[in-house]
Parts: sequence; structure tokens; C-alpha cells
Amino acid sequence: MTTSLLEDQRTVWIVAAISLLLFLIGNLPWQLDDYDQAKQAFTSFEMIKEGHWFYQQTPHDRVATKPPLVGWISAGLFGMTRSWEVGWRLPSLLAAIALGILLFRVATSAYGSIAGLVALGAFGLNLLSPRLATLVRTDMPLAFVIFLIGLLIWQKIQRQHEWTVRNRVYLFALLTVSMLIKGPIVYAFLLPGILLFELWRRQQAFRHSEVAVEAGQHLRSKMGVSAWSGWRPWVASLAVFLLWVTGGILFQPGFFNEVVMREFLGRFGETLHRPQPLYFYLPHLLHKFAPWSILLTAIAIFDLALRRWRIGTAFREMSPGTVWLLCWVLGGLIVM
Repeated sequence: MTTSLLEDQRTVWIVAAISLLLFLIGNLPWQLDDYDQAKQAFTSFEMIKEGHWFYQQTPHDRVATKPPLVGWISAGLFGMTRSWEVGWRLPSLLAAIALGILLFRVATSAYGSIAGLVALGAFGLNLLSPRLATLVRTDMPLAFVIFLIGLLIWQKIQRQHEWTVRNRVYLFALLTVSMLIKGPIVYAFLLPGILLFELWRRQQAFRHSEVAVEAGQHLRSKMGVSAWSGWRPWVASLAVFLLWVTGGILFQPGFFNEVVMREFLGRFGETLHRPQPLYFYLPHLLHKFAPWSILLTAIAIFDLALRRWRIGTAFREMSPGTVWLLCWVLGGLIVM
């Protein structure tokens, strides 16, 4: 009975409809109720009113610290709808809807309809996604692009397809978009996970090499596909971002201090942005994503108990795609 209910298409539509409703009402009444929202809204407003398409000011006459891509989208939407509320909030809403649909389709295709429903529910029915879905900020568009990059890597690993020129161009485009949304912070969400996965992959290859007959070709097949695409997409996208930064340093007074030192390099300090340790963020994430976070934790504990807590054996028996997802989550969480 429970299984057929979870596999029923009507259940999916109900969860999707409730999620969309929460996305729409999560920030009502729509107001720029904090300075971060006001700063993001002011960038597109200044683009339209002043023609400042690459570098903008904040409401306090300081240099705007975010790259302009989301502002460009908001300005374009305002040009089509003549509504600032739509222009400011629709990018995040569309990104949230697209992320939910893509997450459901990928999870269903890879692990079945119940997994797709759980993924959709975990994304839409929590305390965080409805808040971000119509917030005048860059968080949801950035999350969508980061998910696309992680999905591309997962597909390469899962299907055991080598990286092609087309894949690298696609990765370069996604990295460039993320750079123009919020700068190189995308590296913190991806590179640690890639590093962890490559360490696991090489450890697996070393274990298989001990019994290899033909060292070269056999070892390569046992190593599987790398999560690392090579340096070119990463360096090229960073170069595009650095062009924007260089222009700001040369032509915008105060850009170096406000953007380079305060916004980006300040992320690595403990005074400006006040980062917290892992044990601060972990309970908050468990709370905001409950009951899904509790469910996933309970499933992991139950599975390890069945294996008599042989964590090493569990890792060795995981598929490479699952290991990548785990490395992606843990790497980004620890670094952030």
C-alpha cells in the first residue's frame, strides 16, 4: 500500500504543487526587508536608470560587490514585464523550479520513482528552499549552476564516459556563469569534492593494481573515469572573471578594497564575514532539512549496522557515482 502510494504519479504532482506554493508564498509580503536584498535589487535598477551595466553602486553609494549576471537577467525581465518585483524575484524562482524538476528526473532515472519523490520532497519541503526561492539574492541561481556542474561530473562517472571537448566547453560555460553570479566561491563547492573523489579513485586503483596482469591498460580500466576535467575550463572561466575584476580595479574607485579585499579575500578571514565551525553549520542544516536529513542519516546508520560498522567495506562496495555525491557534499560542507 505504502509503496504504491509513493509510486503514484498523483503523489508526485501533489508534492510538486505544495513545493511551488511554498516557493511563491515563502517571502510574502514581498519587501526588500534586509540590506543584502536591497543591494542586489539596486544593481539592476541602476543598470536601467543609469546605464551602469558592468559596475554598480549600493544604496549607500559604495561599490556593488557581486558580478553583474543576475542583475542583467533582472534588468531584462523588467524590460519585458515592466515590473521590478517580477524582475528581481523571477530569476531565483525559475532557478528553484528548474532545480526541483531536474533533481526529480535525474533521481528517478538513476534510482527509481521513490528516490525521485524523496529527492523532490527533500528539495521543496524544507525550511530553506522556500525562503531562497523568491529572495532577491544570487543564492538560488548559483545553487542551480553548481548542481548542473556536479551533475555533469556525476554523469561522466556513472556512465564511465571520458571527458570530451564538448563536455569541457559545457563545463567552461557553466563555470563562467557561476563566476559572473558570485565569483570564485564556486571552487569551494566543487574542488574539495573532486579532490576527495580522486584520492578514493587512486586508492581503488592501487588496490586493483596489486592483482593486475597487464599493468597499463588493465589499471586504467580499473581506475574508471576521473571527476577532474583538466585545468582548461577552470582557468579559462577564472580568466573571464579576472577581466571583470581588472576593469573594476582600473576604472572604479574603491573597487579593490570593497570587492577584492573585503568580499572575496575576506571570505578566508574570521572578521568580516564571521564564518562558523563545522559543528555550528551541521545542526542548522539537519534542522532546516528535517525530516529528510534525519531520514537519510537513519538510513546510513541502519546500513552500517547491517555491515557491522565496517565503514571501509561500505566505501569499497559503493558505486563510483555514489562516492562522488558523498565527496561532493562533504568536501563543500567542510570547506565552507
